[in-house]
Amino acid sequence: MVKTLSIRTSGRTQLLDITAQVQRAVDESGVKDGLCVVFVPHTTAGITINENADPDVVSDILKEINKVIPFNDGYEHMEGNSAAHIKASLFGFSEHIIIESGRLLLGTWQGIYFCEFDGPRSRQVKVKIIEG
Repeated sequence: MVKTLSIRTSGRTQLLDITAQVQRAVDESGVKDGLCVVFVPHTTAGITINENADPDVVSDILKEINKVIPFNDGYEHMEGNSAAHIKASLFGFSEHIIIESGRLLLGTWQGIYFCEFDGPRSRQVKVKIIEG
């Protein structure tokens, strides 16, 4: 079964920590050992795992990705959101996290982030829990 998380973003580029929502999906599944797949079905958004202890890390990531891939750089895509497509492709659309004893097996400082590159928008994140 696939669980759908609803996400509402408030900025053009934004990283939202969704670790608690993903862990809740694991809890609700009852799976103690297995794999959690987190997938974004959008071409201008992504998923990443990074530090969730210091909010400056998120700020630094956004600052640098926006510097490397500026919003408007003479792109040809008629919708005007090429930068968002490029950023999403670089970050990726899914992450796989091991589940052990009912918990996501993340490092001490790691969190799961939904990456918005073309907001604000209403988005979805798909979570699949695989037992085994």
